Amino acid sequence: MPDVFSKEKRSEIMSRIKSKDTKPELILRSSLHRLGLRFRLHSADLPGKPDLTFKKYRVVVFVNGCFWHGHGRCRKSALPESNRKFWKTKIEKNKTRDQKVYRKLKRMGWRVILVWECQLMKNVDKAARKLAEKIRRYAVRERR
Repeated sequence: MPDVFSKEKRSEIMSRIKSKDTKPELILRSSLHRLGLRFRLHSADLPGKPDLTFKKYRVVVFVNGCFWHGHGRCRKSALPESNRKFWKTKIEKNKTRDQKVYRKLKRMGWRVILVWECQLMKNVDKAARKLAEKIRRYAVRERR
């Protein structure tokens, strides 16, 4: 099925998609803050500029959009019907870059946590509580 928009209009639409401060990211940040966790945003001194950095715990969190980061069999990650080759290549490059960034961070001693958009949006409060517990467990292990 061909795209309903012209190439120029599609380009304009795609250029407005944000890489920072996305809705899932804002929702998660708000929930974690209410749970008492404090963090830095988009730390430029770390590879990949993680969405959230918990320096105290040496934990970084990436809030990944299912489409842009190719979340397995998630229905939100389905490729568009038009220009499939372009999108397949684009998503594969994103996934490869993500893996390199995660490896670099781990070598630097950071724990990397991925939060997928679809899992977060199912139940934000539950996802935030589980994430907060996981982050705090890392702190307990560090003290031992």
